[in-house]
Amino acid sequence: MPPPYERLVFVCTNRRPEGASRPSCANRGGEALRDAFKKELAARGLHTAVRATASGCLDACEQGPSVVVYPDDVWYGHVTLDDVKEIVEEHVIGGRPVERLRMRMEEKGPRRLAPVLR
Repeated sequence: MPPPYERLVFVCTNRRPEGASRPSCANRGGEALRDAFKKELAARGLHTAVRATASGCLDACEQGPSVVVYPDDVWYGHVTLDDVKEIVEEHVIGGRPVERLRMRMEEKGPRRLAPVLR
């Protein structure tokens, strides 16, 4: 059976308690981002081919809210509501990742996030 979706857009909605040692994506707008992706995909008639869904912690907290597009394995950081249309238009529809939002992964050693310039 083929996968039910061409792409999955995972939006971190992990919530940590106030005062936690690390930030959390929910406290930075992750839930609103997930809703915005769902609305944008539906408005473009893509909701049957692309699924936007909540994710638990993606362990990229300092760069959150975090968004991951699969099967492309593209990670985005510091995503805002203003970025949703661009990600859908450029990446989901056009197949071109939005480089200014893309997280960079270090090549050596354990997979760790390199700083994002923004």
